[in-house]
Amino acid sequence: MIKTISPQLPSLPPGIPPQVASAIAEDLGPGDVTAALVPVDATARARVISREPGVVCGTPWVDETFAAVSDGNIRVRWHLGDGERCDTDSPLCEIEGPARALLTAERTALNFLQTLSGTATAARRYVDALGESACRLLDTRKTLPGLRLAQKYAVRCGGGSNHRIGLFDGVLIKENHIAAGGGIGPTIAAARVERSSLAVEVEVESLEELAEALAAGADIAMLDNFSLNDMRTAVARVREAAHPLRLEASGDITLENVAQVAATGVDFISIGALTKHVRALDLSLRILQVS
Repeated sequence: MIKTISPQLPSLPPGIPPQVASAIAEDLGPGDVTAALVPVDATARARVISREPGVVCGTPWVDETFAAVSDGNIRVRWHLGDGERCDTDSPLCEIEGPARALLTAERTALNFLQTLSGTATAARRYVDALGESACRLLDTRKTLPGLRLAQKYAVRCGGGSNHRIGLFDGVLIKENHIAAGGGIGPTIAAARVERSSLAVEVEVESLEELAEALAAGADIAMLDNFSLNDMRTAVARVREAAHPLRLEASGDITLENVAQVAATGVDFISIGALTKHVRALDLSLRILQVS
C-alpha cells in the first residue's frame, strides 16, 4: 500500500540565492562564449520534461538560477511542483525569455533540479515500500558537500524525515567516540554534562552494547547492522526496560528489506544512500521556439 504524503511542503532551507550564485559563477566564469553566438535580441521558449518517473524537487533553485542570469527577465511556469510525482515525458515547466540568458542558465538549473529530484525520488521509493508502517524514514549526514540543506529538503519532499542537520543539533555517539571516550557509559555521562539539552543517541553493535546504552540512560540507540532476529530481541528488551529508549535501525537496509526491518518494531530507519548514492532524475530541456 502506498503511504499518503501530505500536500503541505516542508519549509525551504535558507541560503538558496548564494548557493545558486556560487553554482553560476563556477559554470560561467568570465562569460558564456557559446551563448554569445546567439543574437543578442533573440528570445526563446523552452520546456523541461522528465525522461522517467520520479518526484519533482528543486523548483526554487531553478527559479533563482534563471532570475539571477537574466535580472528577472526569464519567466518560469511550473506544471508540477516540489513533492509531486512525474511520469515519463511529463512536462515540468515552460521557460521563456532572452535566449542567451536561458542557454547560460540551462545546465546550472538542471543540475539542481535533477539532483534534488533524484534525492526526493529515492526517499519516496523507501516511504512507499514502508507502506502504512509507523516507522519513520530518516536521512543521514552523508550528503553532497554544500548541498546538505537542499538534499534534506528533498528528503522531506519525498516523504522522509531528517535526522540531525549537523554536528551541532544532536549527540550521536558512534564507535570511534566510544573508543575515544572510554566506553558507552562514560561517554553518555559526559554528554549529559556537556550537552544536557540535547537528545543523546548511541550506536550499538550488539545486544550487550544495547544493554549498556539502556543502563547509561541513552535516549536513542542506533542498531548498527543488526540481524532481523536481533532487532526483534532489541525491541522486546527495550519495551520491558524501566526506562525505555527509542530504536533506530541502520546499515545494509535496502528497498527489498526495509519493510521487514520496520516490522521488527523499531522506531526509525536511517539510510545514508538517500543522499549519498543519489542518482539524478533524467531530465531534458528543449527549446521550442526562438524569435
